[in-house]
Amino acid sequence: MSRIGKLPVPILDKANVSVDGQTVRVEGPKGKLEQTFDSAVKIEIVDNEVRLSPADDSRHANAMYGTARSIINNMVTGVVEGFQKQIEIKGVGFRAAMKGKVLDIALGNSHPCEIEIPEGITVTIKENTKLTIEGADKQMVGEITASIYAFYPAEPYKGKGVHIVGQYVRRKEGKKSA
Repeated sequence: MSRIGKLPVPILDKANVSVDGQTVRVEGPKGKLEQTFDSAVKIEIVDNEVRLSPADDSRHANAMYGTARSIINNMVTGVVEGFQKQIEIKGVGFRAAMKGKVLDIALGNSHPCEIEIPEGITVTIKENTKLTIEGADKQMVGEITASIYAFYPAEPYKGKGVHIVGQYVRRKEGKKSA
């Protein structure tokens, strides 16, 4: 049995949760989210809480109901409070700019590094090098952050590249001349 799956998901005051079979819809001030879950999980709303239980005694059902509980909890939290990640770009001439719904990042490459920002995600840029990615969907915020990071991961010698704030980059000592 999952220790996480046993815990009920409290429905926050500003959130509206509805369950239709295996589909969970959550609405709140930050947006609307919808997710369909595996049939190995039973989902029900009881006393202003979402409760989950495995549909049978299979190993798959036990694994999925803890996962489904975490996803539903993130959905409820996301539509009320939202999620955000911060990125810092370090390097000479490295910068970012928004062109409509496309994020254009200059990282010293010969080709443009562009990402189309999906609906529901907002990117704010400060000082051309500090980005804040915000949205109600935790998975989408993380995915956009990871795709920006993949363009130029922080390198360990000079520290150039894309840094995710809060992530530790181990620095290395350079070559020593004799």
